[in-house]
Amino acid sequence: MLDTPDAVLTALRENDARPYGRQRTVTAEELVDAAEPFDDPGLLASALLELMEAYEYDGERTKLPVVFARVLKLWDADRTVFSEWGARQVLWRFKWVAAALLATPDVPLEAIDRWHRELRDRYTAADAGLQPYHAERHHLAAHTGRDREQAFDLWATRPRAELSDCPACETRARALHHVRAGDDERALAVWQPVFDGPSSCREEPYVSHAHALLPLLRLGRTDEARSGHLVGYRYARGKTGTAREIGLHLEFCALSGNQPRGLEILAENRDLFTAQGDPLARLDFLTGTEVLLAALVRDGHGEVAVSGPPGTTWTAGALLAHVRAEAEPLAARFDARNGTDAVGAARRERLARRPLLAEPLALGVRAAGPLTPGPGTAPVAEVPAGPRPGAEPLPDDLTALVLRAREIGRLGHPDARAMWDRITEAVEAEDYRHADSAELGTLARLTAEIAEHRVAEAADRRGTVHQDRAELDAVADLFEQAGLPGEALATRARAAVVELGEDSGTPDWAELDDLLRRAEELLAVRGETTGDADGEITDDDYLGVLHCRAFAAHHDLVLALPETPAEQVERFEAAVGALRAESTARGVPHRVLTVRQFLADVAARRDRLDEAVTELRGVLAELETLELPWRSPRTLGLLGQLLLQREEPAEAAEVLHRALGEAARWREPVFPYARTYALLGEAAARSGDVGAAVRALSEAAARFDRAAEPVFAAHARLLLADVLRGSGQGVDAVAVLESVLLDPAVGELDERMVAQLRLTLARGLYELDENLAAAEEYLRLADAVAGWEDRDTHTMVACEATVALVEAGRLDAARAARERALASHAEAPRPDQMAGTLRHSARHTMVERGAEGLEDALALLAEAEAVRERAEAAGDAYNEWCQRGALEEERARAYATADRPEEALAAAERAIAAYEAGGEEAEPSRAETVRLAAFVEGRALGRTDAAVARLGAGMERCERLGLTEAAAVLGELRRRLAEQG
Repeated sequence: MLDTPDAVLTALRENDARPYGRQRTVTAEELVDAAEPFDDPGLLASALLELMEAYEYDGERTKLPVVFARVLKLWDADRTVFSEWGARQVLWRFKWVAAALLATPDVPLEAIDRWHRELRDRYTAADAGLQPYHAERHHLAAHTGRDREQAFDLWATRPRAELSDCPACETRARALHHVRAGDDERALAVWQPVFDGPSSCREEPYVSHAHALLPLLRLGRTDEARSGHLVGYRYARGKTGTAREIGLHLEFCALSGNQPRGLEILAENRDLFTAQGDPLARLDFLTGTEVLLAALVRDGHGEVAVSGPPGTTWTAGALLAHVRAEAEPLAARFDARNGTDAVGAARRERLARRPLLAEPLALGVRAAGPLTPGPGTAPVAEVPAGPRPGAEPLPDDLTALVLRAREIGRLGHPDARAMWDRITEAVEAEDYRHADSAELGTLARLTAEIAEHRVAEAADRRGTVHQDRAELDAVADLFEQAGLPGEALATRARAAVVELGEDSGTPDWAELDDLLRRAEELLAVRGETTGDADGEITDDDYLGVLHCRAFAAHHDLVLALPETPAEQVERFEAAVGALRAESTARGVPHRVLTVRQFLADVAARRDRLDEAVTELRGVLAELETLELPWRSPRTLGLLGQLLLQREEPAEAAEVLHRALGEAARWREPVFPYARTYALLGEAAARSGDVGAAVRALSEAAARFDRAAEPVFAAHARLLLADVLRGSGQGVDAVAVLESVLLDPAVGELDERMVAQLRLTLARGLYELDENLAAAEEYLRLADAVAGWEDRDTHTMVACEATVALVEAGRLDAARAARERALASHAEAPRPDQMAGTLRHSARHTMVERGAEGLEDALALLAEAEAVRERAEAAGDAYNEWCQRGALEEERARAYATADRPEEALAAAERAIAAYEAGGEEAEPSRAETVRLAAFVEGRALGRTDAAVARLGAGMERCERLGLTEAAAVLGELRRRLAEQG
């Protein structure tokens, strides 16, 4: 009930604690109505100021002038009804009204000028300085395009005043001036203090991150752009008052090749289509939306479903027309009001921009939407179509082209694909007439070869090495019909093993044995001829059959590992031995290298890493000697993985870089790009190259997304989040994790994977001091793991949830979580963490309640001691010196806070004694407790000499152990106590 002034005042305080948004705004309007009946101008003024704040940050700027007129009426009638804070807010909010008038095209420039003069006069009367006035004149000039440089100089050269915007917001205004002037480098240099952290406010650095996205992209500073987008958008998401920034993030997505992410952002902020309270910000939002939609339409996605104004289903093309129809006239209204074309020209410049990167910038976040492959979607090939840059010219003569394609195809050369594309086009032309020749062969042979190429091409498009068995069998039939039984046998051998997955499938050895027998029979009757005549088999055909057998034997052995059954081992050794011997005898060295790769892979899987690495390095050296570089990417990839296993991350990263570079150079269609990027990210992270790790893991996640591999994508993002958290980019990490957990594909993930994602997110939120959000994640996680047999996880999560709830001030929920943790701890003890949770609760109790909380705090500490005692009795592992010392230290703090110094000092002495048992590891904690004991001794008990002596001994001990920072802290307290004594 709001039937008394005190009730209204209490409601105002409660509303002030709410986040900005519709609920706070509506409540603020209701509170103004509730305050009006009371004859209390001060209460009404407070309600009106609260309403202004709600409008300012909820995108309702057009309503500000009317509310402020009421505030000014109260101000001019009796300023004494305003508190000191309220009086300052009256002057401050002249600037809010100035911005609101500028953002409304129906307000004439004359009215804005009058308001600026009013602001100047009021500030002059208040002796508040005129720098804020000149700032408003600069904003007007920047908007209209008139006298920009002069207005900027008049503002920027003046010293800051009491009512100047905060340093971070002023920095943004300065930087944007340089962006408008085309000097991105200078703008970003000006912005740097905001991005680095020293200069910030409620809106910063988040708003600046949005405005800096395009300059960063233009300068190629993509790592910073990625981070700026993740950090900035997380702040802006879902806030009506950030329409301008949402528009900038939409534009960034379009210009960085991230249209799917842009559509997701559009869907998450659909309410902005109905927000009309800030026309200038709305224009910026609509223009950013238009940039995104136009890019989609240009790329042929005009019919894709998108989120637009509620009540209608929209395609990209339809929404583009709708947005354009509103934005163009709105820009024209501003220009008509201003008497310049500055607003329209800025809009046209944005719309003329095109993507700035050759490839999409991997952002690290999952974008769920109509352009993103979902679970079960066919993988997308990672290699562009067409001839490879640097490929040899294609012969004009068809016979020469076919012969060359066959020659390099036997070596696995990737350029053979483009040659067969050209051959297929020529043979399938209506006017093609085949001329049989000894070199070219029959039309039937050429038809079979083209069919074989198409099977391989179809697999390439799917991004897989696994060709279709039925299609291969059909190709083998065509070779049979063409009188090429050797080619047919080699193709049937490939068909026999093509469905063997990495961890599934069983070879049909009867079929493979029969194919080998038939190949040997053909070989026996071949005589001295090595050509391709009917009834014969070539060396390449025969070796192809042997290769398939070696592949199948390798597959069988790998599936059996870590066991090594004699049958599989013998079969593998026989198969690779036969392939090696026959390849050597026939002078086909690249087949020998294949054998060596099989051997290296098996050695690695049997933990003989040194042997495997030596073998692979030998293979790479031989490939270089044989001038077969296109066969190196997979070898390099495996070598990089093994080096990572050998804890050689820097060298692994270098090798994996080479693998990706060579795969891209040769346009290897089925190379495991995503997996290799993930390995590279891990290697870079382990070697301390955070930037390279973030780039590689972001790229890996994006490629796993395109391949519809949500599990692997989640793994990559989890590692990415760990790297970001570890490097101080906690907001980026949280954004990455939130994108995974909010994605519908999260249902494809194993429950333990989801739990790990949620745990890492909860910890990330806690580190950002978003304690309530962290606690909510912990509680979701606790519910998820409650049924696991592994109760240890539940104990850990319940403890961490308790701490987060305590920090969030949700004490009832914290008590419930603590009881849950204690119950779980009784089944699955974690003594160190449980006791630490209780100590944390005790400390918070004293901080919040002071001496009144001593009894409850001591009870919590008694429970912590009981945890230690039960652990000791049960023989559970725990850190005895840490537990005893930390417990007594916390008791000392509690007694000191409650002004019971003798007990505080006694507890501190016990803590110091306990830390003695911890050796060097405990010295920092011991030093801190010495500081606490001396403080109590010198200040509360007045025993200055004893305290100074204690500190002197502590300093000497710290210096001897190299704890210079701790020694300095003790020394400073010693100096102060000596001066007072």
